[in-house]
Amino acid sequence: MLGLDFYARAADSLARELLGQTLCVQTEAGLRKGRIVETEAYLGEIDLACHASKGRTKRTETLFGPPGHAYVYLIYGMYDMFNIVADEEDSAHAVLVRAVEPLENIELKTDGPGKLCRAMGISREHNGVELLGPEIWLEPAPMPQEIAVSPRIGIDYAKDWKEAPLRFFDAKSKFVSRPKKQN
Repeated sequence: MLGLDFYARAADSLARELLGQTLCVQTEAGLRKGRIVETEAYLGEIDLACHASKGRTKRTETLFGPPGHAYVYLIYGMYDMFNIVADEEDSAHAVLVRAVEPLENIELKTDGPGKLCRAMGISREHNGVELLGPEIWLEPAPMPQEIAVSPRIGIDYAKDWKEAPLRFFDAKSKFVSRPKKQN
């Protein structure tokens, strides 16, 4: 299992290092595992695409917390999004896990952050959970040989930040959400 010190780095570094790692979620239906193949980094209050850019709120309190915790929130009134808090406490850095390759006990599609949460059994009830088990944890595994980098997806509102190369994905994986968008 990856220790909390693994997550204590800037989100852009962590987003790359998370590729290939195994995301494990214990559900009532059993243990689910997926290999992380796509991530996006969010760099705190200066990053206009990051929730922290609007300041600290009740919704974002977990984002400002210590690294190695789940930050799970709802978008469009229907999709949960699983992020990993990064860097140091109060930095509000996080990594959105966008897609996984199914490894164990996953029957639904996982090629997008909302689909991933549904398939893995991750919900807002996991917000704030420390990633050391027994609910959610990551197991070490080899990184992909070829990592592609591109702008993040769906953040046209973020002005100069919308073109920042902060999306990382396994260039050879068929499970990424949008494989063609890369620099």
